[in-house]
Amino acid sequence: MTVTTSDGLEWMAAADAAAAIADGRLTSRELTEACLDSIARQEDTVGAWTFLDRDLALLQADMADDAHRAGKPHGPLHGVPVGVKDIFDTHDMPTGDGSPLHAGRTPRRDAAAVAMLRQAGAVILGKTVTTEFAVYHPGKTANPLDPTRTPGGSSSGSAAAVAAGMVPLAIGSQTNGSVIRPASFCGIVGYKPSFGLIPRTGALRLSRALDHVGVFARSVTDAALIAECMIGFDPDDPATRPQRMPLREMAAGLPPVTPRLAFAPSPLWDQASPDTQEGFAELVAALGSAVERIDLPSAFGDAVGWHKTVMETDLAVNLAREYDDSPEQISTVLREMIARGRAGYSSFDYARAIEAIERLSAALEDTLFAYDAIITPAAPGVAPQGLHATGSPVFCTVWTFCGMPAVSIPLLQGENGMPIGVQLVGSRGSDAKLLRTANWLFNYDFN
Repeated sequence: MTVTTSDGLEWMAAADAAAAIADGRLTSRELTEACLDSIARQEDTVGAWTFLDRDLALLQADMADDAHRAGKPHGPLHGVPVGVKDIFDTHDMPTGDGSPLHAGRTPRRDAAAVAMLRQAGAVILGKTVTTEFAVYHPGKTANPLDPTRTPGGSSSGSAAAVAAGMVPLAIGSQTNGSVIRPASFCGIVGYKPSFGLIPRTGALRLSRALDHVGVFARSVTDAALIAECMIGFDPDDPATRPQRMPLREMAAGLPPVTPRLAFAPSPLWDQASPDTQEGFAELVAALGSAVERIDLPSAFGDAVGWHKTVMETDLAVNLAREYDDSPEQISTVLREMIARGRAGYSSFDYARAIEAIERLSAALEDTLFAYDAIITPAAPGVAPQGLHATGSPVFCTVWTFCGMPAVSIPLLQGENGMPIGVQLVGSRGSDAKLLRTANWLFNYDFN
């Protein structure tokens, strides 16, 4: 092996690792062993994994190396380890959905996203911890930057594993704020694509109208790399469309002109912590003429309520069997959400909320026409103390509701040096441009 890094192989950028494996400077076994050793050192403290089989991971790595030596074609993630949130079906690993009700369940086939990762050559390192049914009740995971704090949810294990240097890439899901928020709390990059860009077949369904597949990485370009591998049409997911989107190429390039950013504090601004408000004031001042403060459409204030109507009604439908058969094994917070979904909303309420998705999206599209992205907090503040909750998703809700792409990048610091993510949001389908803009800001020289 000729590849060296000052921090260890487990901290290599995914794109660099894939290139080193492709040209023979690194083997997948060496990289996978480095990740497994990092997990062994930290897992007792961080608790990011719910299933990990060292032998199975190394078998996949050896198969990747054998294919390389045989001169077989390489996928863009050939030999690179990836963590998979434990709501995505895997044919060779159990998928428990964060609940004792599904513990030990071993699917017969991979989720579409997992199958596409394998096709790209990835080593599926293991399954990462999710909150209960990917909602609010937390699992065992702690924030690797401060184990007394939450890593966020529901993709808690995926975010923590990437932030701790256990794996260079991981996938998660977002129905409200479950990618963007934990990325912010753990100080890494989180990317939630436009609705329907990545198929959700074989992943736990909470809401067909709101569920997104998302990714975690330590750079914007690595996030683009893994996301691009999962884009595609799936006849079993009606939200997907036949399309190709060159995310990596765009994310790695420089914008032709300085991007125009809109700072949108929104009616929720009073929920941002003082250090978040101060940090954004400094950011806006530092960016100068590149950013302009705007007011969002008045309907924005209703989006949180509409999202709640859709999410809780859909939860009641999709978790009906679990709720009917074993309510005592469901957390209090989730039982209450399901109960509201069953009895708290009329069919009129639900239909009106669904209709509002396209109406509000259109209004936001008009707002975004003159800008490359909106910047707004990824979360109200730094990761809260304690592991009993996962923090508020409120600064993610409207963008998830409207299916708009969003990226969280770790630009600001708050209490005790903990990270505060800056969220960039683009119009639906503008993912490539959004990632390019996010990478520009991620690498911006503020000096």
